[in-house]
Amino acid sequence: MKKMYIVAIIMIIASVVIFISATGDVSSYSNFTEASSSKSSVKVVGELSKDKEIVYDPIVNPNYFSFTMKDNEGREEKVVLLQAKPKDFERAESIVLTGTFNNDQEFVATDIVTKCPSKYTDEELQLRTS
Repeated sequence: MKKMYIVAIIMIIASVVIFISATGDVSSYSNFTEASSSKSSVKVVGELSKDKEIVYDPIVNPNYFSFTMKDNEGREEKVVLLQAKPKDFERAESIVLTGTFNNDQEFVATDIVTKCPSKYTDEELQLRTS
């Protein structure tokens, strides 16, 4: 077999593997109700419950951060993130968590993405476009 055919077959196999691994993470958002009945990791979108306690003490444990989040259905749950608190977390407009519920009925997040407010207000944008 020619070297060109071997290289082409390897490239095709690598492309298929990359495609399968990239599509494996594509999932839709769910809420806490669906997440509590799921055994696998899910993505939950919501917002910070600003009237509830936020626990983060980097001196005691820099990889423990807990807060309460309200999903899009209005259900509030305690969330534990075993990472450092994200910068400007309290200013986030929305939060996307990836994780599962544990036996203590806490949502344990393995990944967090926050959407921060725009640094431009609507009034500033109108002035700049005029």
